[in-house]
Amino acid sequence: MTILVTGGLGYIGSHTVVELLQNGFQVIIVDDMSNSEKFILDNIEKVAGKRPVFFPFDLRRKELLAQVFDAYEIDGCINFAAFKAVGESQEKPLDYYENNLFSLINILQEFKNRNISNFIFSSSCTVYGQADQQPIDEDTPLKTPESSYGKTKQMGEEILKDFATAYKKKVSLLRYFNPIGSHPSALLGELPIGIPNNLVPYVTQTASGIREQLSIWGNDYDTPDGTAVRDYIYVVDLAKAHVKALQKLMAETSETVIDIYNLGTGKGSSVLEVVESFERANDVKVPYKICDRRDGDITVAYANADKAERELGWKAETSLDEALRTTWEWQKYLESRK
Repeated sequence: MTILVTGGLGYIGSHTVVELLQNGFQVIIVDDMSNSEKFILDNIEKVAGKRPVFFPFDLRRKELLAQVFDAYEIDGCINFAAFKAVGESQEKPLDYYENNLFSLINILQEFKNRNISNFIFSSSCTVYGQADQQPIDEDTPLKTPESSYGKTKQMGEEILKDFATAYKKKVSLLRYFNPIGSHPSALLGELPIGIPNNLVPYVTQTASGIREQLSIWGNDYDTPDGTAVRDYIYVVDLAKAHVKALQKLMAETSETVIDIYNLGTGKGSSVLEVVESFERANDVKVPYKICDRRDGDITVAYANADKAERELGWKAETSLDEALRTTWEWQKYLESRK
């Protein structure tokens, strides 16, 4: 079975490609390299023992995408290709709408024209906005997200629901909470370009001396220690869920399937708790400063992932300390490459 993985050299994408290869799938990656580097392809091969096919182009290039579908018999797609920084999406909303939605539609047009099914969408817990109750399950009402990034994910889900219904396709919408950590080999991990937008790479860069201190965006939230609370899930656990979701889709006998799953640990951790966990796991100190709240951020979000355990046989297994230990190993690997 041949799976197209868009954004497959990115953070979650690269880990998922490894899991797919190790489970016997053939993989074709399309990635425009806007948030990755070529050495990740080599490292995927080192970890998985197989090298995926790779095409470096922007998915908004319809003619190049069509050539990939002409050349290979594709059985399904996992779509990671998207801009993903919450703060940046507030500053550049049109860039986010164009990139995240046009690329998705172009792939779906190929699926429709060539009668292909089995589509997995990299969604996000941001589709819930600031939920009224915690933990968040799949029946929690969706609210207008706080950020343009979140809005593109919510719009993407609606596009896919209409796509599946109108054309009798099988789709799975995977709503991630906050992925962290790196592959146990320390050969794959999060590779932010410039100043990190996500908490954990900012923590590791601060601990290594690249950043002078960590900026904590707000300590006046309605949480036990005043800092925002999120559900931090180990990236390898998350990657494995994609394989489970794909296998379920492929086994479905119904023509039209719309699966929706939360992927998280079921436990919320505050920003300060993450910092303390990182320091404990790696025996290093992380200097930080408290800043004003960041536009687009919500107060609390953590998952009820019981549905994924019940229907996919999947659950998060890795502790916060262990996930943060692997992150530090990845940071040391990156330093060794310089």
